[in-house]
Parts: sequence; C-alpha cells; structure tokens
Amino acid sequence: MTKEYVVVQNEETLRIDKFLSLKETKCSRVFLSNLIKNEHVSVNGKIVSPSYKIKNNDHIIIDFIEEEHNEDIKPYDFKLDIVYEDDDILVINKPKGLVVHPGDGHHDDTLVNALVFAHKELSDINGLERIGIVHRIDKDTSGLLLICKNNYAHNFIAKQLQDHTMHREYFALVLGTIIEDSGKIIAPIGRSKVNRIKMAVDIENGRSAITHFKVLKRYEKYTLIDCTLETGRTHQIRVHMDYIHHPVVGDQLYGSNNCGIYNNGQLLHAHSLTFIHPTTKKEMTIECPLSTYFEEVLAKLK
Repeated sequence: MTKEYVVVQNEETLRIDKFLSLKETKCSRVFLSNLIKNEHVSVNGKIVSPSYKIKNNDHIIIDFIEEEHNEDIKPYDFKLDIVYEDDDILVINKPKGLVVHPGDGHHDDTLVNALVFAHKELSDINGLERIGIVHRIDKDTSGLLLICKNNYAHNFIAKQLQDHTMHREYFALVLGTIIEDSGKIIAPIGRSKVNRIKMAVDIENGRSAITHFKVLKRYEKYTLIDCTLETGRTHQIRVHMDYIHHPVVGDQLYGSNNCGIYNNGQLLHAHSLTFIHPTTKKEMTIECPLSTYFEEVLAKLK
C-alpha cells in the first residue's frame, strides 16, 4: 500500500518524520522514521533521511510494505534479554541453545521468530528469514548480538564488520595450559574437505582469519582466555583454538578429549561489543557478564 502527500506552504521546514507523524496518526514516529531509513519513502523521486526538511510542493510517496514483511515468519513466544535498545539498534544477550535465524531443523524457534513476536521493526537487507541480522553467533555460543532495526543502521554496522573496526570479545575455556600470556592466530579458514559440516584452516584456499587471545586464568588442565575477533569467519575461534591444539571445552565438533568437564556445547561467550553508533556517530561499548552455565563450570575448577 502506498500513500502520497504534497507539501503546502504552511507545512514547509518541518522534518519529514515529524510531517509524516502528523499525517499518519496511527503510526508511531519511530515506525515512520524506520520507513524512511529503509528507503520506503521518497521525496520528488529521491530517497531522503528522517531529518530532511520538507519544502513547498514536495511530492512525498510512502510505501507501507514494511508493515507486512514479517507475516511469513511464525512468531516465537520467547523472552528476549535486551541489553540495549534505541530507534536504530538493539543488542541481545543470546542464551546458549538459541539458533539465530531459521534454517535446517529450526524454522519456528529462532531469535528472528522471537523478534517478530516482540513486534520489533527490523532491517530487511538480508531477506525475510534474516531480518535484523547483521552478524551471527553459533547456536551453543552465548552472549551479545547486535540487531539492526532499519536498513540505514544495517549498512552502517555492516561496513564496520567489513572494515574490521567493530570490536568483538569472547570468553572461552580451552583444553590444556597455554604457556604464552597472549597471542595472535593468523590462519585462513575454509570449508573442511573431509567433513563438510566443519570449517578448517586452509592455507591455500581459505579466507583471511585473525584471532587475538590473552590468558585470563590457568587451571590444572584448562585455560580461560579472552578472544578478540579481527575477522568474523564461521566458527573462527573454535577452528583457530583447535588448530593450536587448545580446543574449546565442550565443543563436540572440533577437537578431541575436550568434553570431560562439560559436554553440552562449546564454552564460548560473547561478552563485549564496541562499535560506532549509526546515528550519533559516537563509539559505544556494550558488555554482559558470563552466563550461569559457564560460571558453574569455572566454579568446579576452583
């Protein structure tokens, strides 16, 4: 459904989001602002920002397709742990076991389904099944995940991921004692030629992958580390730690003999995100503590 407006003289100089909120009284200003950011509003045939000041005789067209784009995703009644939210983004503390978006074996019980249930406006750049999703963490990895609420924010955050300027840190418990206090793993990653479910270090054909780590605490048979991703390849930390013979504890896909103390998925938690906010252009750091399941394992080691 589309609607059209022509600005008259006594309406000019208003911001376009304010103008539309006066016209479309059943829609919130945030919803209308997101329509503008998602390029569903044009002025004289051109895309504008929500702060655009309208002029006399401006021809405005609104496409309300955004109101209907979630209808094919089944809502999932799941309580989200929202750490931060504003008009452009929200940051979720994803629990272990929750799949990020619909795919094989998980169609109706994912984070995307939960976001739809919560009636969140979301970016749609990556298609219906990945609305709002600009980066992912694995099913059995817990922690922070940034969700984009409009396409402008999505493109802005995606550029930081592409440029490696978004700072992401993880806690990981790995098998064995790491002697070095810190390190940098530079090893390209590609699809495993032996097991197509897995990723693997592939020096010849893999994509560039760099992981920084520092030791936080050493136990008798394990080491707690903080990992920082410079790149964001699939299973990157899990592959890299296995590559240096210190697989993540509990990881049933990578490593061997690493599930003795915990065998219910990798002990990996995304605890910190640092990025430039799409609208304020200021640096933000968002953090969350270790999840309970991870804390319980560490308590056993003490």
